[in-house]
Amino acid sequence: MSVEKLQYFVNNEFKDSKTDVWYDLHNPSTGEVTGQAPCCTNDEVLEAIEAAKAAFPGWSGTPAIKRTQILYKIRQLIVERMDDLTMCVAKENGKVWAEAEGDVLKAKEGTELATQAPSLMMGESLMDASRGYDTVKYREPMGVFAGIVPVNFPAMIPFGWMAPTCIATGNTMVLKAASLTPKTAMMFAQIYKDAGVPDGVINIVTCSRNEIDTILEHPDVKGITFVGSTPVGLKIYQKAAAAGKRCQALCQAKNHALILEDCALERTVAGVINSAYGCAGQRCMALSCCVVQESIADKFVAELKKQAEKINCGPSWDKTSKLGPITYEKHYKEVLADIDKGVAEGATLVLDGRNTVVEGYENGYFVGPTIFDNVTEDMTIGRDEVFGPVLCIKRCKDFEDGLAIMNANPYANGSVIYTQSGYYAREFARHTDGGQVGINVGIPVPVGFIPFSGHKQSFFGDLHCLGKDAYRFFTESKAVTTHWFSEEEKKATEVSTWDGTI
Repeated sequence: MSVEKLQYFVNNEFKDSKTDVWYDLHNPSTGEVTGQAPCCTNDEVLEAIEAAKAAFPGWSGTPAIKRTQILYKIRQLIVERMDDLTMCVAKENGKVWAEAEGDVLKAKEGTELATQAPSLMMGESLMDASRGYDTVKYREPMGVFAGIVPVNFPAMIPFGWMAPTCIATGNTMVLKAASLTPKTAMMFAQIYKDAGVPDGVINIVTCSRNEIDTILEHPDVKGITFVGSTPVGLKIYQKAAAAGKRCQALCQAKNHALILEDCALERTVAGVINSAYGCAGQRCMALSCCVVQESIADKFVAELKKQAEKINCGPSWDKTSKLGPITYEKHYKEVLADIDKGVAEGATLVLDGRNTVVEGYENGYFVGPTIFDNVTEDMTIGRDEVFGPVLCIKRCKDFEDGLAIMNANPYANGSVIYTQSGYYAREFARHTDGGQVGINVGIPVPVGFIPFSGHKQSFFGDLHCLGKDAYRFFTESKAVTTHWFSEEEKKATEVSTWDGTI
């Protein structure tokens, strides 16, 4: 049976790849092959970079307010095609309907934020910085940026976090779409084309690590924005830095929540359930570990199991499904292996999500809600990211003990506390290592006006994505100092060492 072969996107054209290597694409709810994506050749990746380079002079020379008019049109088309985009995300990624819709809505949000470019790109100025000398600082686009995209958010990350601000600030982009979830990216390519984005401003390829090295080493690529695992992110950051490129690498996490004895128990558990099992745990802000005060730990675990058992697994496009499948088969097997390892290492398996079967979808990659109790930091599941619907419970004596357990982990994307104590909430916000902190908020991801600010091994770079950091990342400063001679000064034959700027 023949399957759809996807194309790559360069200069506003969908083009057939000449590659001999293709990635099978699957519907994770059924396990069926739904198409193939090309592993673009090195020449095709170079073609994308060249197109972006050629487009830069004209696009960067377009006034910011004109560029943002196109962003408004992109936003309109996202709204008009919301259901089709949502269905595409659900079928290729496995998010249930509400989650898939949220993925697309976050792309819309990032596009809306990018329309603020004319004001957020504004620089600074000072008349008489020194007597008779005026200085103005501008923020200018840099050139070609590359975005390297993970499988888990095919709409939000490339078309909410990366592309909108990149092109709104006058740069051009080569997006390396996730090779296993590229269909959404191609739908957005059509949206950008239909909105009037000029040729070469955005280009989209799927490829292997070999071609990614071409991007990292290419002198015409000025910066890299990456989202993915820590080992890969660190290598990309090191290679980009060695090549003199700007780089931000948003990496994996092991987010912890501290559950104190004064928490609102049922509501706290509901928040933990949503955070741990939403998107099948395949998000870098998922709560994968709770550090629970011993005095309430037994009650907390019992309530957690009670609520988790009510979650129904089902095909992603069915609006009654609450937990969808793992995105691809290899990772599905990895999640099952991690659960096996947790059992072998001695953690208490409270709820087992293995052997979950959805009637009519027996070949889907489903893992049910899983809970481990009595987990310690020296266990693999207590230390490393599982990236699945697996929640670990660690126990602590008090606030100080719990905070120490959390901060011992090498990752620090987010951290959460559930308490009714203002004192402990403030102490937690001050002393946690987490870059994004939730106080009775299970998914503490701020609206995009604020940067997505992971810490420790969860982020490599200086400037985060979103917020004002994004505008600094995608632009560079230029300071212009001006001095006009008076009639008397025109006759001067000597100039001070600092040319009057002291």
